[in-house]
Amino acid sequence: MKLKFIGAAHEVTGSCHYLEACGKHILVDYGMEQGVNVFENVDLPIQESMLDYVLLTHAHVDHSGMLPLLYARGFRGQIFMTDATADLCSIMLRDCAHIQSQEAEWKRRKAKRNGNYESYEPVYTMEDADGTVKLIVPCHYDTMITLCEGIQIRFTDVGHLLGSASIEVWLTEDKVTKKIVFSGDIGNLNQPLIKDPSLTSEADYVVMESTYGDRIHAAEKPDYVGELVKILKETFDKGGNVVIPSFAVGRTQEMLYFLRKIKAEKLVEGHPDFPVYVDSPLAVEATGIFQKNIYNCFDEEAMELVKQGINPISFPGLRLSITSDESKMINFEDTPKVIISASGMCEAGRIRHHLKHNLWRPECTILFVGYQAIGTLGRAIVEGVKEVKLFGETIEVRAKIMQLAGLSGHADKNGLIAWVNGFEKKPERVFIVHGEDTVCSSFAQCLKHEYGYNTYAPYSGTEVDLLTNTITYEAEGVPVKKKKVASDIFSRLLAAGQRLIAVIHRNEGGANKDLAKFADQINALCDKWDR
Repeated sequence: MKLKFIGAAHEVTGSCHYLEACGKHILVDYGMEQGVNVFENVDLPIQESMLDYVLLTHAHVDHSGMLPLLYARGFRGQIFMTDATADLCSIMLRDCAHIQSQEAEWKRRKAKRNGNYESYEPVYTMEDADGTVKLIVPCHYDTMITLCEGIQIRFTDVGHLLGSASIEVWLTEDKVTKKIVFSGDIGNLNQPLIKDPSLTSEADYVVMESTYGDRIHAAEKPDYVGELVKILKETFDKGGNVVIPSFAVGRTQEMLYFLRKIKAEKLVEGHPDFPVYVDSPLAVEATGIFQKNIYNCFDEEAMELVKQGINPISFPGLRLSITSDESKMINFEDTPKVIISASGMCEAGRIRHHLKHNLWRPECTILFVGYQAIGTLGRAIVEGVKEVKLFGETIEVRAKIMQLAGLSGHADKNGLIAWVNGFEKKPERVFIVHGEDTVCSSFAQCLKHEYGYNTYAPYSGTEVDLLTNTITYEAEGVPVKKKKVASDIFSRLLAAGQRLIAVIHRNEGGANKDLAKFADQINALCDKWDR
């Protein structure tokens, strides 16, 4: 019964943990790394084709974004997640594949113009994303699910994103049961639209995030609507646009919730009918999924609007941009407007085009409404960089840069402490992950010295024996030396070979007639390609 930490260890993105129990191999999350990665992540301890299950806490790409790479490398097991997360992943993973294909094509064209004919391949393809979606098993909240003999799981609403969950896992070997709870990302209190986090009563082990483990949100709930009204009026009076880099799933829908209220009550004096553009096909689809899950996931305040026949995230003047031509036309329209576009950290997507058209304009405002990881373009702009490079062109930062203070989908330090204090009995050990380097360490020390928890902040590669509560391998943080290179076509071929070996092992004990036919098929394929 083993736990191994792979990703988001002393880092905020790239979440991934490995469980081995009851003869099964399980991943909890397999996320994409974003921004600067301080430490190297160890490789998965087994071939992807040998994995049996993946458990997903929520749909954000730093938790889900590398699932299609598992598929590309031979994984054909089941991926368990909540119903709403399944809906969101079906669009988000395809969107990730589309963006990567576009970026690979852009790199190829750029290299060719410079006389370099090096091939650039996406990390995974649309076919990989489609294949991954077919492996998804949607699950209801608060329902016990048996994966196999000796392993059961349950998803609990943790209030971070539509469909987000902490995952309880029961492992039984040799009549001994241990329960481990993976927090996922713990939600902030009193968020618009979605419910507050639910607590879990018991666990032997807890793996919990610490994104905001070193900061406290404002004691009083910020007046988001009031602050947004001030920003809109000031910008519109100058004839500028308010550009909002926003995560397509979650934060975009929250902004629409605020903007609906502002427009319904005509709070922006002199500009009652300002247009709002949502320029992200993913955000448009995600908004539809939010509306589909109103009755399962929305909080009481949002439900009160629904009961009155009011759509909480739609209003007159909302314009949804789908095609690239529609996107391009937004910046040729002179009317002061709100432009909401992804990605939230400005690393990819249409937001980069809107920054190119608006960053240099002093009458405009770039309004950040979410966390900006170290090393991202969004973080650089927030921290005051004077110029940025977009599509090979240097752009001066002359627009007003602002943040909507307090708007966060993550619990702060007090919220994290309240969540872990929800356990009726202290767990045997609490592992602290998903935070910047010093935050993981300081939050672990806080829980240990101030609240009496047995804590540990593991680096990637650390292994734990869950039966004995023993750290069998204590990894050290290995600094990143070079940027990881995306997989190429030959690596996909090697992965296919690894999957073939896995399939052969799984057919051990089959009928001799079938195994002989299988062997002949493999040999015929080898004869065709053996050079």
